[in-house]
Amino acid sequence: MCWITIKTTKARWEAELMEQVLASHDIPSRVLDIGLGVYFGQGSQAALQVRSKDQWTALLLLSPPEGEEG
Repeated sequence: MCWITIKTTKARWEAELMEQVLASHDIPSRVLDIGLGVYFGQGSQAALQVRSKDQWTALLLLSPPEGEEG
């Protein structure tokens, strides 16, 4: 199974929240630690990954509503 990183965050909790949103739509995902920020008091940097076949659906679910600029 091929996994693709769709988002990176400066805080692991953000990636975990996005993971919960995807899980509520039955889209498998995983959170990977990617940085050493936790050692510098910045929290733990993380990446959110989904299966390649779910990439576009996941990106649409996590994107801001139309008309809102992020």
